[in-house]
Amino acid sequence: MGYVAVKGGTEAIENACKNFHYERIKGGSQPLEIEQIREQLYLLVDRVMGEGSLYAPDLAALAIKQSAGDTLEASFLLRAYRTTRPRIGYSLPQSTRDMRIIRRISAAFKDVPGGQVLGSTADYTLRLLDFELLEEKRSRKEQVVRDLLKDKLSHEPIPDEFPKIVDILRREGLLKEVPRRERRENGNGIFDITRQSITFPAQRSAALQTMARGETGGLLLLAYSSMRGYGNIHPTIGELRVGYIPLRIRHPYTGEPCLAGEVKVTEAEVLARFTDREGGPKFTLGYGLCFGQNEVKAISMAILDRAIQAERATCPAENGEFVLSHVDGIESMGFCNHWKLPHYVDFQSDLDRLRKAQEVYEAERLEGQPHRE
Repeated sequence: MGYVAVKGGTEAIENACKNFHYERIKGGSQPLEIEQIREQLYLLVDRVMGEGSLYAPDLAALAIKQSAGDTLEASFLLRAYRTTRPRIGYSLPQSTRDMRIIRRISAAFKDVPGGQVLGSTADYTLRLLDFELLEEKRSRKEQVVRDLLKDKLSHEPIPDEFPKIVDILRREGLLKEVPRRERRENGNGIFDITRQSITFPAQRSAALQTMARGETGGLLLLAYSSMRGYGNIHPTIGELRVGYIPLRIRHPYTGEPCLAGEVKVTEAEVLARFTDREGGPKFTLGYGLCFGQNEVKAISMAILDRAIQAERATCPAENGEFVLSHVDGIESMGFCNHWKLPHYVDFQSDLDRLRKAQEVYEAERLEGQPHRE
């Protein structure tokens, strides 16, 4: 494309940045504190961490504040910061069976081993505005805490581990295993989409990494298209988990596994229509896991994971290359926003071609000749 340098625009650009900063802080309210954003807008923070591909709650809250609440811009800021940090190693593979559960449900079975744990969710509330929040006071916060804790001693403790619902189906031979494609590995034996270019058909690990940092709305759109009939995936949630999983790495000096902390994640396993090929009728499985509590994203990711396993794509959601090339919100936003940059040369070329085409059209019309497209 033909871009040109715009002279004399430095002052205008600097003023535009100042105006944006002013719009963010204008008014009589107190400036937002990072702690407030991190604690009270935690779902937003979780979403930005996932799409920014960096688990850092404080930095995600800072990005939200700096971007005035623009989630795509906040994710962009976070991912840009991520690229400046040195790569010191990779975490060790971790089973989600070790997850410290704060929410766990199944839509496939009513009575599941370990029980349903509803945890924290707005799924079961009426979507009505709470006008008491217009002037929320500390006394109300204290009352909410008292109401929540007053019966705590009478509640059964949450088990340390929960059995996997899909393991029950596996033991009965009702679940088809996902075929393992030939692994493409780097020196550490790990496929890393930030350092290796994806080729199609993509390995499942590369596809899951791409969707894990994809934009929630983009994943939802494609998954919804399949759910509505532009595809064949009508899922049942075998299990949805929200909780904290241990983060283990190899000690830089001893090489032994050590615990570095824990990471909050959402995991979704969906069961889709069964297949009758290669081993008889069985359910098929889709898997999704992302940073923080973002259940819509994890479910959408699991649906698309299952959809792109189709042997022959019959819709966009089943085309792995189409899905993985369009779900990254930061890349999509960047391409969309670049159209705001000067395209003077391009447009002048289009104008010249259009004017020339009109001249040819008028000449042929006057001569009575048919117009050629």
